[in-house]
Amino acid sequence: MGKINAKEIMRVKGMGFLFNRGTEDEFNARIVSENSCMTAKQMACIAEAAEKFGDGNVAFTSRMCVEIQGVAFDNIEPLQEYLKNAGLATGGTGDKVRPVVACKGKTCVFGLVPSTDVAKDIHKRFYEGYKNVELPHKFKIAVGGCPNNCVKPDLNDVGLIGQNSPGINIEKCKSCKICMVENVCLMKAAKKNDDGLITIDTNRCNACGKCIKACPFHCIELKEKGVKVIIGGRWGREGRKGSFLKGIYEVCDALDIIEKIMLVYRDNAFKKERFADMIDRIGFEKVESFILEGNILERKEEIIAKNITKR
Repeated sequence: MGKINAKEIMRVKGMGFLFNRGTEDEFNARIVSENSCMTAKQMACIAEAAEKFGDGNVAFTSRMCVEIQGVAFDNIEPLQEYLKNAGLATGGTGDKVRPVVACKGKTCVFGLVPSTDVAKDIHKRFYEGYKNVELPHKFKIAVGGCPNNCVKPDLNDVGLIGQNSPGINIEKCKSCKICMVENVCLMKAAKKNDDGLITIDTNRCNACGKCIKACPFHCIELKEKGVKVIIGGRWGREGRKGSFLKGIYEVCDALDIIEKIMLVYRDNAFKKERFADMIDRIGFEKVESFILEGNILERKEEIIAKNITKR
């Protein structure tokens, strides 16, 4: 087939097919993973599809999608049909919710929440559920099973980070000469005071939970379990680390908060304005109050129906 016009290139980009530089009619086919995981059957299907419809090569994206390279324009629809046999679909482009990424917190020794299960729930509710909802710009979500931040939740528009927040039962503290709690704390948040009793600096503690089982006398207890929500992170040319919302939340409540965040973003951002830039323009405290204190969910239909404001 000859050279593809710009209108067609944009049309298929919306379907997850990105034009290959230096060719006339070849594309990278972006195949979406629900939660950074695929089955062996799905991977085999992708390998077969790469040979059948592409140039035999695949690449992995930063959002854990798989791209088949060298797909001719005429092979786009046959490839999509072939992928359906393994429950796979192309996509992950445009001013919408992008594919959700997650660490392997469900199986990792450090995992505090089953991050791939959480990511799958987010995928179904927001990637699929908001599939036809245009946002001001692309919107990225990541789920980290613990504060080690392997998938960089703090560099996404929204990140969830697993938490096991410790509390002190001071009556059980024996003022041990060598304190196992103090020794195990990687953040140096746990320290003995002048009386030899253990303390935890909540400003330094990242709620990794390592200290909870460290004390043989059980002076450290699990106070709160769930996820922290961090907003306004961004990769790219001008990276920005996100800011934490107040509180630790159960996963089901965190998903409701994600929806509030997306509605606040759509309601207040200009077209082509990233969420991080909107926060900087309006102010974090004001955005946080919109999310946690406002009635944004009651206005969902109104917000989704309205046009996004242009600058």
